[in-house]
Amino acid sequence: MSQSTTIHPRDWGLLVILSILWGGSYLFAGIAVRELPPLVIVFTRVVLAALALLPLHLIFYGALPRDKRSWASFGVMSILNNVIPFTLIVSGQTLVTSGLASVVNATTPLFAIAILASFGTERLSLRKALGMLMGLVGVVILSDPRFEASANQMLGVLLCLGAAASYGFAGWWARTRLGGVAPLTSATCQLLCSSAIMLPLVLLFSDLRSLAGITITTASALLGFALLSTALAYILFYRILNRSGPSAVMLVTMMIPVSAIAMGYLVLGEELQLREVAGALVIIASLIVIDGRAVRFFNGKQAV
Repeated sequence: MSQSTTIHPRDWGLLVILSILWGGSYLFAGIAVRELPPLVIVFTRVVLAALALLPLHLIFYGALPRDKRSWASFGVMSILNNVIPFTLIVSGQTLVTSGLASVVNATTPLFAIAILASFGTERLSLRKALGMLMGLVGVVILSDPRFEASANQMLGVLLCLGAAASYGFAGWWARTRLGGVAPLTSATCQLLCSSAIMLPLVLLFSDLRSLAGITITTASALLGFALLSTALAYILFYRILNRSGPSAVMLVTMMIPVSAIAMGYLVLGEELQLREVAGALVIIASLIVIDGRAVRFFNGKQAV
């Protein structure tokens, strides 16, 4: 049975809101890295988000799961979906703009398709393969030194690419090991695991005392990062996923760079280079090809 690509009418507005929330995560990180080290930012993000979701879970779903197998799955998911990508993206944003980081992270579906095909979970069609090649071209435009990218910018791009790859593995893990788990349960448990994993890392390799001297602006960014771009975003994402299916995820991914670049330009005063715009357009075009909606639309028009 083919998977439906219909988006529920109520979810279009939620898609826009979700793209703004996730696009805002790059803005919040861009503000926070001016005063705090990446590990402290990520630790604060997952802890505050977990504390926000835990009471909701207890109210609507009751106690958390107790079996070891479930927690092992949540633990792996937390590493692939939170610990690694959050740390790499925030670290990358110490070297590149928030808009560029969001564009590079938009390659997540490219990694997801390749990983799912490698494990035999999903067939790699010619259209998707073409889209993947287009996406790689977009990344080359963003990172190749012949396009006047500095060494720091190239490193920042590579860190964000690592995050996108980790998200790709997270999608495969969620599909194979977390099927049937209530969305709020999955989000809450993986954030609790992420908090437990990040605690020793931040104690060993960073300094939580840096939180004591932050400004109100940075504190507000941390709250927005955790409560809006993580806790609330998870709730909206899983609501859309349950009602409209995974096809909606692709649309959100294409929309995030637009909001992130706009907020970086308007709030952080980030400048856009022609190379970054060109790379963004190529990556977005590759995602449109992979998604297939435009292809089906025009084929349908031609068939009339």
